[in-house]
Amino acid sequence: MGLNTVYKARSFDLSDLTGISNETLAMHFKLYEGYVTNTNVLNERIAELISGGELDATKTAAYSELKRRFGFEYNGMVLHEYYFENMMKQGTGDPAKDSAFVKAAEESFGSYDVWKADFMATGKMRGVGWAATYQDPSNGALSNHWINLHETGNVAGYEPILIMDVWEHAFIKDYAPADRPKYIEAFFANINWDIVDSRLWTAGSATA
Repeated sequence: MGLNTVYKARSFDLSDLTGISNETLAMHFKLYEGYVTNTNVLNERIAELISGGELDATKTAAYSELKRRFGFEYNGMVLHEYYFENMMKQGTGDPAKDSAFVKAAEESFGSYDVWKADFMATGKMRGVGWAATYQDPSNGALSNHWINLHETGNVAGYEPILIMDVWEHAFIKDYAPADRPKYIEAFFANINWDIVDSRLWTAGSATA
């Protein structure tokens, strides 16, 4: 990310998903586009404040608030792109038993079922945020994490492998807030496991 970078909203071929309505997707895409827009606006304003190569002391407070907000908007943009990308129409549910992801999950968690139980439990935690499977590129190990809002809980240096949005806007048109587990089941029905496999760095070399 550079101060001269201009981001453009990506398009995703998603419709008629299992358990996630087109109305929800349309709303969600608009929200994602808002994160892209706000990222560009904040980046431009930050660039203006620092354009002389030195920050004026009278502008420090304004710069600090913009920089903090930028982390929220930028991570919101990127996480949504991972989320939309790791879904597809007519998903297969769970991955093939011989897939790279299943092999990595078995090595890190003992079995795919244990990984899934841990991931789903993470997604059911109270609060708004994201459930994420990361891979440690140094040894291939997978781990599941809760990302609070967008910018707190991301693991430095780790690779995002599977991202699930569990903010209420991701499902509120289809499920009541108390029915988040039903949304999580729907999410699993739409995972694009080929994309998930392609994100793995060192599948098969994880250490438990």
